[in-house]
Amino acid sequence: MKAFVLIEPGKVGWHDAPEPELTPYGAILRPVAVAPCSSDVHTVYGGGSRKAPNLILGHECVAEILQTGELVKDFKPGEVVAVPAITPDWRAMGIQEGNYKHASAPFSGHQLGRSIPGVFAEKFLIPDADTTLAKIPEGVTLEQALMCVDVVTTGFTGAEYADIQFGDTVVVMGIGPIGLMAVEGARHLGAARIIAVGTRPVCTSLAMEFGATEVLSYKNGSIVDQVMERTGGLGADGVIICGGGDEVFTQAVDMARYGIGTISNVNYFGGTGNLAFPKFSGGRGMGGKTIHTELAKGGRVRIERLLKMIQYGRINPQKLVTHHLYGLDEVETALRLMKEKPADLVKVMVRTDGK
Repeated sequence: MKAFVLIEPGKVGWHDAPEPELTPYGAILRPVAVAPCSSDVHTVYGGGSRKAPNLILGHECVAEILQTGELVKDFKPGEVVAVPAITPDWRAMGIQEGNYKHASAPFSGHQLGRSIPGVFAEKFLIPDADTTLAKIPEGVTLEQALMCVDVVTTGFTGAEYADIQFGDTVVVMGIGPIGLMAVEGARHLGAARIIAVGTRPVCTSLAMEFGATEVLSYKNGSIVDQVMERTGGLGADGVIICGGGDEVFTQAVDMARYGIGTISNVNYFGGTGNLAFPKFSGGRGMGGKTIHTELAKGGRVRIERLLKMIQYGRINPQKLVTHHLYGLDEVETALRLMKEKPADLVKVMVRTDGK
């Protein structure tokens, strides 16, 4: 079976992988549309934990069901479904403690393309179909469904953990695809003022469409100074970190309000070492600023709820797909595009059936 794999850190290629084996609760699927993610770029080029040899990459996918296990109740072969990027083991004991993302081990919710074979292959297995796969409502496009499985849910997760109240001022740091959906999520949760931080014109334009009230650029000086000036020295009620290097964590603490400010991080900080916590703006440890560091929410119910937001015209993440490629072989090109980030790119979708 043809699959796109991580050969070794920094090196990818095509591999003749073994066919997936059906499990009683599982389903074997054929990808219809996939999208490489910044997380795939981090996995290949950014180090991190040791991965299995020839690990099949990919975790953003809409797919056709080929086979279902004998205990699968809600899905059947021939259905085209959304495959959530985050696939918790809903049968793990930690689930009963509310630990949906790290129930059986750190990052156990993020399995596809990390601890189990991913979706960049002719076929792949989802171990628990009924709790994972999401039905796509009529009228929802492939692009819209594909964006829901990771980008929308991650951006909305960032907004949810920012504890946004009606009328809040919220800063979104980094307005790539995740940050753009954090802007959209903040708007739906009632933020009155959404300050987006970014420079790429394609993203700054979309940020305004999705609900940003203004856009700040690092090219115009310190982001912290710009935010503090625009908020009369108070800072932001919520800061959502969706991109940037290690320095953005410190900046987020700097610009969050004393007493009630919340920092919500869904950004990946590569490497090892530590993130700096600023003593002064952190109130020397007593500033009353809340920090959340979150993996995206996943699972069937989550993604089906987001798909309803599309079905009823509340959101339209299709605008994020700026590039289309055709054929499974183009996954390699798509990953390179996500790594190089040309000026007009937000997300690239690959139709694996070539249509």
